Amino acid sequence: MSISGSLSSALSGLTAAAKAAEVVSSNIANATTEGYGRREVITTARAVGRTGQGVQIVGVRRDVDAALLSDRRRAEATGGERDAKAAFFQRLEAAVGTTDSAISLGGRVAAFDTALLEAASLPDSEARLSQVAETARVLASHISTASQEVQAARADADDRIEADVDLLNRTLKQISELNSNIRATYAGTRDPSALIDQRQQLIDSIASVVPIREVTRDDGQIALYTTGGAMLVDGHAAVFGFDPSGIVTAEMSFGAGSLSGLTLNGRAVATSGADSPISGGELAAHFAVRDTLGPEAQAKLDALARDLVERFADSGVDPTLVAGQAGLFTDGGRNFLATNELGLAQRLTLNAAVDPQQGGALWRLRDGIGATTPGLAGNASGLVALQEALSTARVPSSGQFMTGARSFSALQGDMLSAMVSNRLTTESEASYANARTEALTQLELAAGVDTDQELQSLLLIEQAYTANAKVIQTVGEMIDTLLGM
Repeated sequence: MSISGSLSSALSGLTAAAKAAEVVSSNIANATTEGYGRREVITTARAVGRTGQGVQIVGVRRDVDAALLSDRRRAEATGGERDAKAAFFQRLEAAVGTTDSAISLGGRVAAFDTALLEAASLPDSEARLSQVAETARVLASHISTASQEVQAARADADDRIEADVDLLNRTLKQISELNSNIRATYAGTRDPSALIDQRQQLIDSIASVVPIREVTRDDGQIALYTTGGAMLVDGHAAVFGFDPSGIVTAEMSFGAGSLSGLTLNGRAVATSGADSPISGGELAAHFAVRDTLGPEAQAKLDALARDLVERFADSGVDPTLVAGQAGLFTDGGRNFLATNELGLAQRLTLNAAVDPQQGGALWRLRDGIGATTPGLAGNASGLVALQEALSTARVPSSGQFMTGARSFSALQGDMLSAMVSNRLTTESEASYANARTEALTQLELAAGVDTDQELQSLLLIEQAYTANAKVIQTVGEMIDTLLGM
């Protein structure tokens, strides 16, 4: 090899070694950076004619396990969906209260039952009648508060949908812009790896919102689709549309047109079911809470409230009641109509006729709602009838409860049991999905930057750099010797 050829080869080796050292240093510095893909300098032999002239840098390769990345993103979407549903059931259970709490719904029912028994044993005691009124008022308030919590959860879900849609639209636009920048970088001589890292971080930021499938395109570009088949980014970014409601009531629903659905590029899309392009992520879970899980919980509470109202609105329990007159519990102060069950739980109140706080008289608990004058102070038959009405087994008029007659206490216990079962199931599914996400993340990190391996590579690069520098030094000495002759 000629002196010029040796010098050219050594200089190209120095350039390649310097680039390799730069890439290895970047790998080590970003070993724990999320979205960072390990880089590796790709070189090839350089020749002029048939003569070797060292090496040339072809480019920088970014190593990522695409299959592992896709699996991890799908696991994140599943975990996001399960977490959102589990949070709703936890909130619902907290509102109703568990059996071990005296301030739970079951505790309120037990306190009301006890107050009725104690008042029946001493019907002329105003203190005991007052306790009956207080426990009845608290029971109605507890059911109403639980219903309000369901609507608050639905309203929060509506807000979360708005936030998710804003995040998707903003992020998809940024991904589309990065696609264009990466394509321009490929056309030049710059390394697009940093832009690809940024794009991966953006995709990861929405991976839990909707399940994502990534498709590679030319010049470093990608296309994004949901696993349900909706296009998110392919040349241009898709645009989601949603109109938040702000306030959600029991009567409001998507089917009735009072709550907004979801649009994609101006076209309505299903938010649940097999045809939904967004199923399997947080966004779908928030729609489920607002449009399915919340209304189902409300229906259970309404059915429970209806059962309570009807138990005490029977003339067989209170002979003083006339047709159309409300019993001990009312629908916002009025008689309950079966056609107006939706939202009853939230409107449930104690009858003003027996509530001193509303101008009523306690003796009507003993003598009857429709009584105009006090009866015998020692007559406990009315209080006994009220207690029996609470504990008598009857078939609920509505609600998807188990078949068969049951007391009011057993009925609320069935409702709570179903809530606990739903919570435990979704929490178990969420734990599994999150554990899978963590395991896949660890595998992804293990397949990423290995700092020990990078340091070993750095030692080899240093040796190559030293060898090429030695060649240049030797060539320089040879040229000095020749010039000195």
